[in-house]
Amino acid sequence: MSQHLLTHGPLLNESGELNEAGYAFSLVKEYKRSAIKKLKSRIKEWDYYFFHDDEYGVALTIADNSYMALISASVIDFKNKKEWTKSYMKWFTRGSTCLPYTSEDGDIMVNSEKYDFTFKNDHENRHLSCTLKDLIKNHDFHVDVSLSRKNPYSMVIATPFKKKRHFYYNQKINLLHVKGTFSFGPIKHAFKAHTYGVLDWGRGIWTYSNTWYWSSLSGNQDGHLIGFNLGYGFGDTSRASENMLFVDDKAYKLEDVKFDISVINNKEDYLRQWKITSSSSDINLTFTPLIDRYSNTNALIIQSKQHQVFGKFSGTFKVKDQIITIKDMIGFAEKVKNRW
Repeated sequence: MSQHLLTHGPLLNESGELNEAGYAFSLVKEYKRSAIKKLKSRIKEWDYYFFHDDEYGVALTIADNSYMALISASVIDFKNKKEWTKSYMKWFTRGSTCLPYTSEDGDIMVNSEKYDFTFKNDHENRHLSCTLKDLIKNHDFHVDVSLSRKNPYSMVIATPFKKKRHFYYNQKINLLHVKGTFSFGPIKHAFKAHTYGVLDWGRGIWTYSNTWYWSSLSGNQDGHLIGFNLGYGFGDTSRASENMLFVDDKAYKLEDVKFDISVINNKEDYLRQWKITSSSSDINLTFTPLIDRYSNTNALIIQSKQHQVFGKFSGTFKVKDQIITIKDMIGFAEKVKNRW
């Protein structure tokens, strides 16, 4: 597979098409909402964070998909294999949520009587403070954390679709070190020293119907920081995959990947062991699920069917004539089908 390394410059040309497709290790392309021609109702923008230690994980989302905004929080209890998620929607926002054009700077603040989310980011000094009422009945959720980068590289990809003027510009920042606390009803938890997470920063114009597979991990194993981003399933990825491995302060570009989900009685069983591999054998992982965070939002012509599965990864990566081995590291793998 030939992968194209992006150059610096504007993301879109005067016609609203990608200037080039490919990957990078930082946001070398400049995204501007004003450069998008027509299709304003199709713009989708989001900031999604997930971070965890060995007991709990927290996921936070602020998204503006033009026809609606989404504010969401999840708590994952790994030991008791439970999860709680609450989401609120606001209709016909059309970009009024004002998500920043870069991941390097800019704040996001959204609030109502039911939630108060603030993502502050001053030159990548990140502080997340979020409250959501009644994550479950009579149990409010609050989190207050700071995040700092421990690896200078990230996964960046500019992906076109076959449909004209449709594109996805995405950055995944793995190995964000997290300090802080969260509370949820009777649970009051201070995150442990080895708490790491990922930012999924996405901007673009998507086609109506698509399916993606995505897996992410960030953690510390035997004193080494290890993270990865693996995924496929949407758009034209002939110029680059979104697969990348992070080890301490280095990053390694990977090629293809495939998720093999167990099938029982002609149905995918998300809680059985998965295999995640590549045709070149550079990736050879097993994923042992703990919790399936399943949701199926269906509102007439809009549907999002998600299986975000949290569990433990073991296996190997082959990079630069060396083998990186991981064992029982917590992360997630997902399959999402959207009509949006």
